[in-house]
Amino acid sequence: MRPEEIGRERVEVETIRVSCRTEHEPLHPPISQKIYWQLDLSFRHFNYTTPLIESIRGNGASSVVKPMPAASVGAPMESSKASFITKMVLLDAAKAAVAPFERVKLLMQNQNDIIKSGRLPKPYNGIFHCFATTIRHEGIFSLWRGYPVMAIGDVFSKVIRYNIFEYAKTREDIRWTSMRVLELNCVAFFATQLLVHPFLYAGTRMATDVKITGNSGQRQFNGITDVYRKTLKSYGIVGLYRGFNITLVELVMLGALSTGLSPWKQYYSYILQNDYLSRVMVEFGFDICGKMATYSMDTVSRRMMMTWGGVKYKSTLHAIAQIWKTEGVKTFYNGAGAEIFLCAAYTGTVMLVIYEADVIRAATEKGSDDGRSALGFTARWKDPRGK
Repeated sequence: MRPEEIGRERVEVETIRVSCRTEHEPLHPPISQKIYWQLDLSFRHFNYTTPLIESIRGNGASSVVKPMPAASVGAPMESSKASFITKMVLLDAAKAAVAPFERVKLLMQNQNDIIKSGRLPKPYNGIFHCFATTIRHEGIFSLWRGYPVMAIGDVFSKVIRYNIFEYAKTREDIRWTSMRVLELNCVAFFATQLLVHPFLYAGTRMATDVKITGNSGQRQFNGITDVYRKTLKSYGIVGLYRGFNITLVELVMLGALSTGLSPWKQYYSYILQNDYLSRVMVEFGFDICGKMATYSMDTVSRRMMMTWGGVKYKSTLHAIAQIWKTEGVKTFYNGAGAEIFLCAAYTGTVMLVIYEADVIRAATEKGSDDGRSALGFTARWKDPRGK
């Protein structure tokens, strides 16, 4: 047989094999096609929008509150208690996410007193050095040390204020003038701080309780109950309220600054009503201004809580004089950078949570309009040939 005839025969055989494979391929798909999955996880009805989404996208949606219809004036708010609980859970979740910045701030704020007590060999060189040192000596989960008791105090604070104002709404026999509303706010503020300050004290002592460097790795307190037990044994109930007076002054001044800056804040919010991100940045800037204006008072309050062992402060004025004389003015702002990071991280987390909640809510409402689920999950075979 000649070479050209052999080549022609090979081509005919290959053609027959290809035609057979094409003919029987749907009946016998290869293993790669059998195990190939395509997951489709998406919103089925994503052609919706909300004021928040439009403002983020820059579509010109206005955030100005419109007057309520006459029929709804005086009507109770829809599931106000459920809304309060939802907001409290979301905000506490955001605080839990940024709790490591809070502990780093407290460590840097009180590092000189920790050194005096012999539990820290030398000062921290900065925020990141404090993070690294804490993680290396105590583990990454130690960054949340002291947060649980602070979270409990925060929840109690919100619940107490909520119940006080809900009770005030039921007192229809009282005419709520501006002066009476101010008095109610003062009572709620003082009662809240009086009940919550021991939680703030215990959280501060837990957060600033670093392990002794060396092989022992011991702590001063073994837990929240140990903080209360040792404090009550050594100083009595008064020990739980160290720094209470300066904390009240700090919060009053913060409230006064917030009230004074409120017109400017509302003015810029009105100008930027169609730009959600810019409004968030403006609010963040005003919050930072208030925090930095009262940060020195927060430092004195925390340092007053550290009155233990080698650290002795007789009163608030004595604490201010001692810190100023021995450490300088700069010490009052130790950890201020961590406070700025804390506020920025908290603002970003809250913004993300609100945006995601708004997306899910809008998708759910859109899907419920036609009786179909707004969230769809499907799993199907994918044909690589596109058929």
